[in-house]
Amino acid sequence: MSPTAAVEHDRLTELLEEHATWLAVERGLSPNTLAAYRRDLRTYAAYLREHGVVDPSAVEARTVDDYVGWLRAARDDDGQPRWASSSIARALVAVRSFHRFCVDEELAIEDPAEDVRAPKVPAGIPKALTEDEVASVLDAVVGDSPLDQRDRAILETLYAGGLRISELVGLDRADVDLDQGLLRVFGKGSKERIVPVGRSARAALTHYLTHGRPLLVRTGRAGRGAGDAVFLNVRGGRLTRQGCWGIVRAAAERVGLADRMSPHVLRHSCATHLLDHGADLRVVQELLGHASLSTTQVYTLVSADRLRAVYDQAHPRAHPRR
Repeated sequence: MSPTAAVEHDRLTELLEEHATWLAVERGLSPNTLAAYRRDLRTYAAYLREHGVVDPSAVEARTVDDYVGWLRAARDDDGQPRWASSSIARALVAVRSFHRFCVDEELAIEDPAEDVRAPKVPAGIPKALTEDEVASVLDAVVGDSPLDQRDRAILETLYAGGLRISELVGLDRADVDLDQGLLRVFGKGSKERIVPVGRSARAALTHYLTHGRPLLVRTGRAGRGAGDAVFLNVRGGRLTRQGCWGIVRAAAERVGLADRMSPHVLRHSCATHLLDHGADLRVVQELLGHASLSTTQVYTLVSADRLRAVYDQAHPRAHPRR
C-alpha cells in the first residue's frame, strides 16, 4: 500500500469522518460551520501525522498544548502571525469537539484537550450605526418598481428583526405572519425562533408581497425556481446571500456609508438601539437567537452613552447642587 493510501485509510481519517457526520446529523451544524470544523481538523490531523500520531487515543494533553503553541508560533513570508488569536481559539474548539466525540463514543478513555487553554481573544466591539444613519440607509431606496419594493423590504426587515443575512434570504412566505407582525426564522443549527417586526417593516413587506413579488415571479421565466421564497432575484429565483449583500451595500453607498455598512451592521445596530431604549438583555438574546447570553453582552459595550445618561439622571451626586 502506498503512503498516500495509508493516510487515506488510517484510524485518524476514519474518526474524523465519523465526527463530521456527527456534527452534521446530531448537532445540525450549518454547511459553513461544518466546513470550518473540517478545515481546522485537517490542519490538526496533518500536525499529528507529522509527529507520528495516527490514533486519536494516543494523543496526550501535551500534544494538544504543543499544537496550540505551534499555531501561535507560525509565521507567514512577511514574518506576521499566520493565525490570529481568534483563529487559534476556533481551531481549539474543533479539536476539543473531536476528542470529546471520541470519548463519548468510547473510542478513547480520556480527552487530552479538556484542560488546554486557548489564547485570549480581544473582545470585538460591533460598529453600530446611529439611529439617524440607519434611517438614512432605510430611506435610500426610492421609487416603486418591484426591485425597489423588494430592496426596501429587505432593509427594513434586516433592521427590524436583527436578522442574519442567511436567515433573511431563507424566509419562505409561510414564515411571514403580517397580521401579527411575526417572522419564523431558522438560525444557526436550523434552530427555529419567532421574531417580531414593527410597523415600518410590516408595511414594506406587505407592499412588496402584494405588488412587487408577483411581478418578479411573472417576469422571471414564469417563476421557475421561485418556490415559496419571500425575496426573489430578477430571474424569479430565491435571492442569494451575495445578492442581498449587494443590495445593502448599494443603499449604503447612496448615503456615504459604504465603508461602514454590511447586513451584519444592521443586526448590530438593531441590538444596540434596543438596549439603548431599555430592552432587557435576555429579550435581545432571544430576538437575535444567541445560544449564550455572553454573546449578547458584547452589545452593552457600545451603549456607553445610555449608561452615562442613566447615571446622570439617577445618581443623586452626578451633578453639582444648584
